Amino acid sequence: MHRDPQKPYNDLPPLPPTADVESREILKETIEARASLASLDQAVQRIPNPSILINSLSILEAQASSEIENIVTTSDDLFRNVQREAESASPETKETLRYRTALFAGLESIRSRPLSTNTAVQICTIIHDREMAIRRTAGTMIADQRTRTAVYTPPTGEQTIRDLLSNWERFIHASDELDPLIAMAIGHYQFEAIHPFGDGNGRTGRILNVLHLVHAGLLEVPVLYLSRYIIEHKDDYYRLLLQVTTEGAWEEWILFMLRGLRETARSTLRKIDGIEETQRSVMQSIRDVTTAGPNADLLDVLFENVYCRISDVVARCEVSRPTATGWLNALVENGTLVDHKIGRERLFLNVAFAEVLGRPEL
Repeated sequence: MHRDPQKPYNDLPPLPPTADVESREILKETIEARASLASLDQAVQRIPNPSILINSLSILEAQASSEIENIVTTSDDLFRNVQREAESASPETKETLRYRTALFAGLESIRSRPLSTNTAVQICTIIHDREMAIRRTAGTMIADQRTRTAVYTPPTGEQTIRDLLSNWERFIHASDELDPLIAMAIGHYQFEAIHPFGDGNGRTGRILNVLHLVHAGLLEVPVLYLSRYIIEHKDDYYRLLLQVTTEGAWEEWILFMLRGLRETARSTLRKIDGIEETQRSVMQSIRDVTTAGPNADLLDVLFENVYCRISDVVARCEVSRPTATGWLNALVENGTLVDHKIGRERLFLNVAFAEVLGRPEL
């Protein structure tokens, strides 16, 4: 095992691990995680317009994953700026929204190509809004945030890194060898240990996790909110990653990730249930204020983002601006929406939807 944190881990063992990664406890946890993911996937398929879930939950995932790296913004700032990024948006908000863009780009990529090093480069490039490449120079070191002392130094040398990434690619696509959930946990450790970029490895790796589940057919769309679990167990996340490196403690790491998948799937399912309940309530409010017209289209507008604009209703529902304004004003009057004026623009907040998204699902 690698024990000198200041020495580059160029002899990082290739995958698969030699340790037993299919212990009785791991297989038991895998079955439970798979069942929870299957329930989540079925719930997603109940939603007539899945973009409602993709749009909202991807923002929460982007916020949480960025927060792990101490890039902190509010969900309100993200939802206000997601459709039309304002110049006044904070750098943290802009960077977090790029995470969401990178997730969508990765999803589009795996529809025609398998997950690969190129996918990772594309994701990291979008997150940073500049061309990112595999590290060519030494000097990258992972330090303890409190003591600033080295805890890990990843491999150095571009060819070494590329060889390790090639092995990582072969492993995650060896579908007959391991359950894809176990493979995801192992692959995530390996990607973080390789640390192929100068920055953005953690966020890139967490996007790859979700894409791996979609590519394996375990999720139809990327709605798993896994980064929230990691934030809640951040110390364990980093401790267990390091223990694989220093002690070969694969079982503890894999169990941690499987439990995270299970708990996240269940909490996301509860959030979807809350969204569906809120949709039913808002639909009744829409019926009360629109005697005729495309109620379902208006419902979609109100749930594809926490905030909507008059122009959104005009475009989606194909109605005049006065009609759209009248509908939204009536929904403000009955308490469904709250009107915010931002500069010259009016934004309408879906109050109940915002509350559901902000609610911790225990």
